[in-house]
Amino acid sequence: MKLQFKHQKFQKDAARAVVDVFSGQPYLTSIYMIDSGVGRQTLLDDFTGWRNEPIIPELTDSKILENINMIQKENNIKVSEKLEGRYNLTVEMETGVGKTYTYIKTMYELNKKYGWSKFIVVVPSVAIREGVHKSFEITQDHFAEEYGKKIRYFVYNSSRLTQIEQFASDNAINVMIINSQAFNSTSKDARRIYMELDEFRSRRPIDVIAKTNPIVIIDEPQSVEGKKTKESLEQFNALMTLRYSATHKKDSIYNMVYRLDALEAYNKKLVKRISVKGITETGNSSTEGYVYLEGINLSKAAPTATIQFDYKTTKGIKKITRIVNEGFNLYDNSGELEEYKNGFTITKIDGRDNSIEFINGKKIYAGDVIGNINEDVLRRIQIRETILSHIEREKELFNKGIKVLSLFFIDEVAKYKCYDEAGSEYNGIYAQMFEEEYNDIVSNLKIKFGETEYQNYLNEIDKTSTHAGYFSIDKKGKLVDSELKRNETSASGENDIDTYDLIMKNKELLLNCDPKKSPVRFIFSHSALREGWDNPNVFQICTLKQSMSDVRKRQEVGRGLRLCVNDRGDRMDANALGNEVHNVNVLTIIASESYDSFAKGLQSEFAEAVSDRPVKITEDLFIGRVLKGINGEKIQIDSKLAYDIQFELISNKYIDKKHRLTDKYYEDKKNGTIEFDDELMPYVNEIVSILDSVYDNKLYTIEDARQNNVELKLDENKLAMKEFKELWKKINSKSIYVVDFDTEELIEKAINALDQNLAVTKLQFKVESGVMNKIKSKEELLAGKSFVKEEVNNYTDRSIVGSNVKYDLIGKIVEGTDLTRKAVVRILQGIKPYVFEQFKFNPEEFILKTISIINSEKATAVIEHITYNVMEEKYDVNIFTDATIKGKLDVNAMKAKKHLYDHIVYDSTNEKKFASDLDINNSVAVYVKLPNSFYISTPVGKYNPDWAIAFHEGSVKHIYFIAETKGSMDSLELRTIEQSKIHCAKKHFKAISNNEVVYDVVDNYESLLNLITR
Repeated sequence: MKLQFKHQKFQKDAARAVVDVFSGQPYLTSIYMIDSGVGRQTLLDDFTGWRNEPIIPELTDSKILENINMIQKENNIKVSEKLEGRYNLTVEMETGVGKTYTYIKTMYELNKKYGWSKFIVVVPSVAIREGVHKSFEITQDHFAEEYGKKIRYFVYNSSRLTQIEQFASDNAINVMIINSQAFNSTSKDARRIYMELDEFRSRRPIDVIAKTNPIVIIDEPQSVEGKKTKESLEQFNALMTLRYSATHKKDSIYNMVYRLDALEAYNKKLVKRISVKGITETGNSSTEGYVYLEGINLSKAAPTATIQFDYKTTKGIKKITRIVNEGFNLYDNSGELEEYKNGFTITKIDGRDNSIEFINGKKIYAGDVIGNINEDVLRRIQIRETILSHIEREKELFNKGIKVLSLFFIDEVAKYKCYDEAGSEYNGIYAQMFEEEYNDIVSNLKIKFGETEYQNYLNEIDKTSTHAGYFSIDKKGKLVDSELKRNETSASGENDIDTYDLIMKNKELLLNCDPKKSPVRFIFSHSALREGWDNPNVFQICTLKQSMSDVRKRQEVGRGLRLCVNDRGDRMDANALGNEVHNVNVLTIIASESYDSFAKGLQSEFAEAVSDRPVKITEDLFIGRVLKGINGEKIQIDSKLAYDIQFELISNKYIDKKHRLTDKYYEDKKNGTIEFDDELMPYVNEIVSILDSVYDNKLYTIEDARQNNVELKLDENKLAMKEFKELWKKINSKSIYVVDFDTEELIEKAINALDQNLAVTKLQFKVESGVMNKIKSKEELLAGKSFVKEEVNNYTDRSIVGSNVKYDLIGKIVEGTDLTRKAVVRILQGIKPYVFEQFKFNPEEFILKTISIINSEKATAVIEHITYNVMEEKYDVNIFTDATIKGKLDVNAMKAKKHLYDHIVYDSTNEKKFASDLDINNSVAVYVKLPNSFYISTPVGKYNPDWAIAFHEGSVKHIYFIAETKGSMDSLELRTIEQSKIHCAKKHFKAISNNEVVYDVVDNYESLLNLITR
């Protein structure tokens, strides 16, 4: 596969910005006499060299400053008051948009316009140097096709001085790539550039370089330009210095002529969208059982949860992952681990907020981890979450021919690969964790996906071949830490080249989708690579190292911001994907902190990077800027024109009272419908460009990968439909219920139910004793067979009875059942003594189970004795306009056509299927998944019906329907309380609509049609 490159306007604009600074300079080439050195024959050709022609005297400093100012106005950059050096120019380009490509193009343009041909690229590290070298290699044919010539490039090496000779004597475009340590350290190799060398005919390499009058390009100047480096760079005798970076130091920006910062790159969809998977530690880590909630799964009937918990084996405690339902008891399923004894039974799985709740009252959300958590546990969770995100993204992109890569940053090789005394390698702790978690996840996927093409792809790759480590290699072929190796060798880091060769030279191979040719999908690398390498198809980044204060989050995410490519090498940008570019290009960061913490830190770094942008739209924003019309004419904005622009923005409601851009502006801009008066319309694109320079933090969102990425928007046209208005009239009345059941009967039934069904788990301790046998082998020791269990004693914890914790037993039950204190007292007095005795064993569980049993009996009584009466009070339509409903697209949300909102959030796959059927049926006029704020009061709690549906008049017998969807219609599978709520709902709608509204429970759309056409 060969990477394909496209001509992009922003890269052309950046190159032109530099070229136009020297407008007025003629095309000139200079031949000069090279210092031939001692002992060289004196033939004319041997002395001939080529250099960059100096700036002509007519192009004065004031003229160049005038050119710079004009360019800055066109590019919405603060105008420089003076020349900051002769000549220093700064270009800001966000990581991932093709910075190296841009300055290579700039070289070609400078050569084409002015004849300049000598360039030196200075980089801060071996990593970046090798990356730059690779960029020259893979773009060579692309640029040769455009300009008809190729650049001759080489990496400076103090032992290959003939390359410097060729650099000086050749008349083609020549580029020397050099890392700053090669001329700026105290090592012997670094000093050679300043020494008169015998093998260089007693010449100094720096003198030969300086005679060419090179153009110096500094890549990442914030990492290069210390005081000493600036002094050393003066000896290169540069014609000019061009600085390229995404993160320039504020005090080292000289005459900036082009800017494409983080905000603009994101808005123009030139980089990936960022989402974050955070991990939140909650609770008391020393006293609680370990539970990690991986996520909620939407099944046909009811949501399930994927959790990780401790499990006791014959060899010790290990962590296992299970998909569980409500009622799952961790104590029973963990080998009866004591840490789960106290109420770790799941009572609720909620697909709307991605949470589970236990009988002991603890509630955790997806990404939460409680219990005994050390660093190894945290790293294991990160590794697992990275694999899960990888497979989710890989499955989505599989048929698009896009290879998905994940990158792990670690701080030492030993955590990935270790060596025994014989030199044989074995997995370090992270590699071991990876293979265990990968096997566990993929084995479950085989059940989930069945025989699919993607599953077959997974089957062809094993756990050992799909991950690889890229590190330095010592003389014995062992992986070693880069920093350790560098300390043993030269300061220039030359011996680390093997680290980067592995990555750079296999860049295209890594992108190959054939599992036989390229099985590697997960890459473990040293954290030092954060500034040195990126691959367009990195979709997940996980940092498995201690957070260091000097490591910026933007540096870490920068390795994966580049837009991806497919298996033909085509970049998947806006030209290829249109509005889908940010649905395909998503970079997920798996952080070792909460989403809120990581996102806030990253957001603040982005805000800091664009802190000098204007934040309000005032007339001052426009004054002095340059507008370029469709015919190329340029107009400088004066105060009158600035007023006219401001007036138009206000008139069209593009800015609000706080001088901020409105949603209407963003919507019109997205749709290409920005409107101005006739005088300003020719300059609409230029005005929009100026408005884009304003910082608006709501434009750059960092998404929670576990949570919501769509917020439902109300369709005002559907809200105004006749069918919906009529439906709303029929269902918006509130009601009040009256229950006339026999309290004595309820008390009696509750007592009998408690006597039969109340079973509270005793808090127990288990004491086991054993003796160590003679160890026969290492295998027996590792298998845990050296100890033989002799005795087991169980002790019930009776300390609770005499503890200082006081329980309001009656009050809690009253609160949970809405019965009177008198009724609750009679129930408790009526149950058998040994049943009540269970309160001492586990008060919290006793209270919760007692409430549940009483409410179940109460629900049965309600069905038989409740009536509803209509109230004058009604629900207002603002329950729809004020509702904030969010979901995750393709997880629990989908686009909808006939829904009252543009999307729909569903709780199960059954609901999704039901909504899909409603959406395509011609009989349906409009429908809505009712918000939580629309509910019916019942004696057993609030009840929120699922759907309100309006059919086209005349298409079916009844045109109004309220539906409750259930995965199973078997009444025995519906809980008693749920049956009671449904019964109450039927009576409510009958009371408020005189039978004009049908309410029933259905399991699919066909069942609905059968009901309404009956």
